[in-house]
Amino acid sequence: MNTSTTAGEKKMYKVKIRTEQKTYPVYLGQKALDSTGQLISAILPPCTALVVSDKNVAAHYGEKCLKSLRDKSFEPFLEVLEGGEKEKSLSSAAALYSRALEAGMDRSSVIIALGGGVIGDLAGFVAATYLRGVPYVQLPTTLLAMVDSSVGGKVAVNHPLGKNLIGAFYQPTLVVADGSTLHTLPEREFNAGLAELIKYGIIWDKKLFERLELSLSNNKNTTPKKHFLEMNCSRLLKHIVSAVIIKGKIVSQDEREKDLRRILNFGHTFGHALEAGTGFHYYLHGEAVACGMAMAARLAALLGILDPLFVQRIIALLKCLHVPPPPLELNRDTVIEALFYDKKKEGKELVFILPVSLGKTTVCKTPPAPLIERVIEEYLGGELI
Repeated sequence: MNTSTTAGEKKMYKVKIRTEQKTYPVYLGQKALDSTGQLISAILPPCTALVVSDKNVAAHYGEKCLKSLRDKSFEPFLEVLEGGEKEKSLSSAAALYSRALEAGMDRSSVIIALGGGVIGDLAGFVAATYLRGVPYVQLPTTLLAMVDSSVGGKVAVNHPLGKNLIGAFYQPTLVVADGSTLHTLPEREFNAGLAELIKYGIIWDKKLFERLELSLSNNKNTTPKKHFLEMNCSRLLKHIVSAVIIKGKIVSQDEREKDLRRILNFGHTFGHALEAGTGFHYYLHGEAVACGMAMAARLAALLGILDPLFVQRIIALLKCLHVPPPPLELNRDTVIEALFYDKKKEGKELVFILPVSLGKTTVCKTPPAPLIERVIEEYLGGELI
């Protein structure tokens, strides 16, 4: 990681992500969107640019993004979607293909994702498959996208039977994360992003976990968003940089999730099942992951591989995120059925990433069914988070 300055002497962090497919920069800073055109033009020549966003993000940042691109002689046009998990579909992708064809986009054109994880995954999937692959740029505007989904090249759409079942590994050309966009992020979305940040502390960086624990547990009289954006904004940016560096190290060693990269799925086996079991309309992704992490930690304790004291600390920190309780209509059998459509499944074996201590995990294949059922029942009964 290094620190660089751009136009107007705006300080930015720069992290290089190196994979077999390509090496690309991630820029993080306040007001970074103002430099979007300049940063892209340093890598790509002026061309037609399809900017994909949702109506909420576009209302705040769409014109700023377009102006920055036009100032560097790009020819951008904006496609605004409704937003939400339902947009991650083949039908949404088909509509974007049509829009790109109508605009005459060729292989030198660029697709730009301006928004959160849903927009990034969808636009990245379209970029990976349009004309067999065109450049794309991630402009994440949510905390979750900044710390996780915008980096690493996993792009996908959902299938009615499961999340992210149709996708590819396709790295972006660059990522530009503007910390000031987090001020317009709803409290619930902010907390969902913190869940992914906490994940990095549990799976890799004990000190990051302890810093988050200290910040959130000792500031219960204010919301996490207010604490970080009004009181410790620079600290939050450093936390985001830490997460990007960690993900960069993991992806550089295992781009296609054959080994090490699987640890990034901590909390996701249970979490994706919760999302699928509620039709992808109840939980935000980060909320489902938070619940999944609590469930995975509890499963690890039941298997005797994680000290119950660590489970208590993990769950106590996750409770600071105020995740909504499980819906009354969700039942154990529905969650179990959804588990077996998980994309990480190997044959008939379910695969869980479980913590064994803070900063260390293990892969667990098909733990005893009674323990899985017990964890699900404890979560649905409100005993975990």
